[in-house]
Amino acid sequence: MNNNQHPACPNCGTGALTAFCEVSGVPVHSVLLIPTRAEAVDYPRGDIRLGVCGDCAFVSNLAFDPSVHHYGGRYEATQAYSGTFNTFHRCLATELVQRFDLYRRQIIEIGCGQGEFLELLCEVGGNTGLGFDPAHAPERLSAPPSPRVSFIHDFYSDRYAQHTADFVVCKMTLEHIPKTSEFVSLVRRAIGERPNTTVFFQVPDFQRILEETAFWDIYYEHCSYFSAASLARLFRSAGFEILDLWRDYGDQYLMVTARPKAGAAQPPLPAEDAASQVSQATSQFDKILQSRLAVWRNLIHKMTAQGHRVVLWGGGSKGVAFLTMVGISTEHIAYVVDINPHKSRAFLAGTGQQVVSPLQLRSIRPDAVIVMNPMYREEVSRDLHDLGLSPELLCATDDPVSIATKLNSVAAFSHPKP
Repeated sequence: MNNNQHPACPNCGTGALTAFCEVSGVPVHSVLLIPTRAEAVDYPRGDIRLGVCGDCAFVSNLAFDPSVHHYGGRYEATQAYSGTFNTFHRCLATELVQRFDLYRRQIIEIGCGQGEFLELLCEVGGNTGLGFDPAHAPERLSAPPSPRVSFIHDFYSDRYAQHTADFVVCKMTLEHIPKTSEFVSLVRRAIGERPNTTVFFQVPDFQRILEETAFWDIYYEHCSYFSAASLARLFRSAGFEILDLWRDYGDQYLMVTARPKAGAAQPPLPAEDAASQVSQATSQFDKILQSRLAVWRNLIHKMTAQGHRVVLWGGGSKGVAFLTMVGISTEHIAYVVDINPHKSRAFLAGTGQQVVSPLQLRSIRPDAVIVMNPMYREEVSRDLHDLGLSPELLCATDDPVSIATKLNSVAAFSHPKP
């Protein structure tokens, strides 16, 4: 690894970025609906070269090229087909409405996807919503949108600053933006002199990615990675006062609420103390990552060599990152399961596995299912039980000792194939 220094952190503007992890040849998009295996396997690739800021602990893909991305009708990232996720989403919307008195207010969501969360905020509080997203596809909605909600099929920018709101939401979007300081400053300028306007941002928590060596949460679309320290630093420098900073959804999501700053500078919150820990942890990340990848590769190869059928559950970005980084072809895992009906019969970028519905597992009859997100482990287990199936259930977050144990006992699987 060549730890070159790169000036001008795009998050704080002062620290130098030091490269600490490289992954070559990953698909530049991972949640597109690709209709053929040939197109999926030949899909354009790029490199990931993660660098950490020595000042604010922000992490950036130094090799990122935004020109390769095309967010349009084939982009399919909704999680709204999961009961587990929908419960979380509704609870979060209700909490925000009650906490910030969002009743009969105007709400803007930046990067709204198909608008499910914006719809919830408007339903719970009787609000009016405006969503921005170039990939919004009304034909894929399960129900007609509420008349309270409208959409602009474009990226949010200065040209839309005339649209005002009492509450601005931006969920799982900031990590796609390379110039984070410029973007949050844009949001602050659009708010102008309305001190009671509240913003709510949600991003993946990179500190958890470090702690779990969660390589399946590192992919090309995500060019910016935050810990509590770097996220708080970003909002303060853009002219916000932080109201709260917390984690949720199995500590996978990092969330912040803030308002335009008034008065004296705000002291750091306790959650921001981990900047040095994040920077230190990056120094060992690549070494631990390579070991983790080798364990998974050996496990999957051994299972399939003994005739066991293995499938992956989760046909989104996590699945693409997992298969790409571990290096698993269709020879070892032929199918990926997803409950989103729009993904069924599509193919994963990079490795070319076909996405199937859970119902199709009755004919595939897998011996092992690897669940990409531990939040869905119980939901997947129930679905498999309802299908009359009882495969070995693994999870991407299983620790190396647990994985090694399963590797040694793989011969004990109940349905070896000839």
